[in-house]
Amino acid sequence: MASPQQQLDHSALPPAIKSAAALRDARSARAIHAAALRRGLLHRPSPAVANALLTAYARCGRLAAALEVFGSISDSAHDAVSFNSLISALCLFRRWDHALAALRAMLAGGHPLTSFTLVSVLRAVSHLPAAAAAAVRLGREAHAFALKNGLLHGHQRFAFNALLSMYARLGLVADAQRLFAGATPGRGDVVTWNTMVSVLVQSGMFDEAVQTLYDMVALGVRPDGVTFASALPACSRLELLDVGREMHAYVIKDDELAANSFVASALVDMYATHEQVGKARQVFDMVPDSGKQLGMWNAMICGYAQAGMDEEALRLFARMEAEAGFVPCETTMASVLPACARSEAFAGKEAVHGYVVKRGMAGNRFVQNALMDMYARLGKTDVARRIFAMVDLPDVVSWNTLITGCVVQGHVADAFQLAREMQQLEEGGVVPNAITLMTLLPGCAILAAPARGKEIHGYAVRHALDKDVAVGSALVDMYAKCGCLALSRAVFDRLPRRNTITWNVLIMAYGMHGLGGEATVLFDRMTASGEARPNEVTFMAALAACSHSGMVDRGLQLFHAMERDHGVEPTPDIHACVVDILGRAGRLDEAYAMVTSMEAGEQQVSAWSTMLGACRLHRNVHLGEIAGERLLELEPEEASHYVLLCNIYSAAGQWTRAAEVRSRMRRRGVAKEPGCSWIEVDGAIHRFMAGESAHPASEEVHAHMEALWGEMVARGYTPDTSCVLHDMDDGDKAAVLRCHSEKLAIAFGLLRAAPGATIRVAKNLRVCNDCHEAAKFLSKMVGREIVLRDVRRFHHFRNGQCSCGDYW
Repeated sequence: MASPQQQLDHSALPPAIKSAAALRDARSARAIHAAALRRGLLHRPSPAVANALLTAYARCGRLAAALEVFGSISDSAHDAVSFNSLISALCLFRRWDHALAALRAMLAGGHPLTSFTLVSVLRAVSHLPAAAAAAVRLGREAHAFALKNGLLHGHQRFAFNALLSMYARLGLVADAQRLFAGATPGRGDVVTWNTMVSVLVQSGMFDEAVQTLYDMVALGVRPDGVTFASALPACSRLELLDVGREMHAYVIKDDELAANSFVASALVDMYATHEQVGKARQVFDMVPDSGKQLGMWNAMICGYAQAGMDEEALRLFARMEAEAGFVPCETTMASVLPACARSEAFAGKEAVHGYVVKRGMAGNRFVQNALMDMYARLGKTDVARRIFAMVDLPDVVSWNTLITGCVVQGHVADAFQLAREMQQLEEGGVVPNAITLMTLLPGCAILAAPARGKEIHGYAVRHALDKDVAVGSALVDMYAKCGCLALSRAVFDRLPRRNTITWNVLIMAYGMHGLGGEATVLFDRMTASGEARPNEVTFMAALAACSHSGMVDRGLQLFHAMERDHGVEPTPDIHACVVDILGRAGRLDEAYAMVTSMEAGEQQVSAWSTMLGACRLHRNVHLGEIAGERLLELEPEEASHYVLLCNIYSAAGQWTRAAEVRSRMRRRGVAKEPGCSWIEVDGAIHRFMAGESAHPASEEVHAHMEALWGEMVARGYTPDTSCVLHDMDDGDKAAVLRCHSEKLAIAFGLLRAAPGATIRVAKNLRVCNDCHEAAKFLSKMVGREIVLRDVRRFHHFRNGQCSCGDYW
């Protein structure tokens, strides 16, 4: 009987090595390597064993060992397979330049290139910087070589598909489309069709991707799981819920597709993106736990997190680990961390960071970005910056995350500084993308800084981002919130496609500017066009517009039609909008009936708050007391409730009760948010607090405001001292009113802005009645337009009149 050593020969080793590679078993690969060395089989009679080991080490994550094996083969013994294995290994580790260097060595050695070589080379070329002319040249040369040597023909379409992907990654999608159209893929060539659908989706050409799927089916090519997993994201981005449902119906009819976990994951994601989280959960639950892959769990957790259903996301995460036994990956944590940050019920927010470290994910860029976002939301921007400093070569997502954190915390100037820094790095900088712009534009809106917004708009135009529906929606919103309604409408009209958010933003803008009629006309146009479906936010915007313009009947008509005609269920926030409509119009008994008809509890907070504001406006002490007491029970830490109730008592001259409210507020340690106003002059943002003394020009501003005040009084202006909540003489009250933040910002604008320029001021709180009357008086006295945006709406003051018609 022969011994084991006599049976082990050169031909027996490669299959064993391939098995080790398939199992990612580096230990077995090393053992076989040692056996081959001992028996002199590594390089004789051919490099087949060494080539197999090279591939095995690469697949086991041991690049250094793979390179050592290649180096052990003598130059004369290298064959085409050796080089193909080396190039493939280098691509696996994303060493694109080294892979191309290996290709040049292969050509110099006179080795023939095969379709296998071409696939790896095209992958390497596709990952070179798309802007580099060398990448495009190399790609076209590879294409020409493939044509010349017949590598794109025959039944094997791997090289052809890699060529499609290469052109797309280099930004040459039109070339990929021409190549695909000229190839006329056969009925059975589903992989090529899938590649084209995937290329179009990844290139943002979602309409074309959906049309390609339709063409594929029309030609009799049967879509498979990869087809739908690639095409469904296009439905998400285009808001084509009906098309997504068509795909779902097709999938349900095919048992194989219905059981495909990747398709189910894509369906979950599609429904969640369309805010159909319940439907997404139905798809999720239809797949048995034994058939759910980690990707499906991730998709459902992400769907909950994106919908703000943070507790549901966290519960599903716990179930995934405890019951299904899945170990979370970096993608899981990137969805879970935002839910942890937002969830008030979840106390161990920072402990999750320790969990991430224990799981060995702290170095993953996606997790680092999620951690930065979490700490920024917690107000710990210093920790977020420390994590950012640990990121190896931060990409645009990392920069965007840090910029978003600054904007969320109100550090808008820091956000703009980061945007400048990201473009000025020594290694060429990072190019801002659509997300960067969408993050910065709300910062311009917060500060009412249209000059900075116009800079971003210019950047968007120069880089062909202004037609992106998300960027376009953010521009519409920015211009509207900066008081530039005409520019907002111009951007809206120029967009090639608008989604629900775009329509909502402009409807809300018209309402904020007191143009309720225009807002409802736009709502009617939206519903008639069919371009986008109204949702809860649409109705809140339209109802708020009716409230600001006193359109009571139209508002009630919209409220009664929303569920009947549009299938949108009234929410507590919608009820609060109706309370506001009735309350502003003085129909307080009806407003009170609306609030009390709601289910008692926290969901009434918004409605009671609106009711309290209406009682302050109409000086109804009785209902104001009821609303105030309910709110202090539900939200005892909210300062605005105390302030409004105190306002009601002060306006009625009930100083003792007003003092009691202030005392109650102090006992609970609740502090009133100080009034703060902003104005942009010559591209710089200037902030003023009530009684400002910290601004460099404070002395000059106060002197100018005092001079203006004296002239106003001399011309007949009478201060509304009821806006001062303390019991003091009228002279002291007038001195307090004169130092309100919006008055100081207006005075600064009159001092420093160009002659005749519109004065644009933003305030963090509701403008008081005296400041409203003073701005009207000033606009006529100095002959300037003044635009004042408070927390609720815009006021355009011209020639002594306000756009709100004093209905606010």
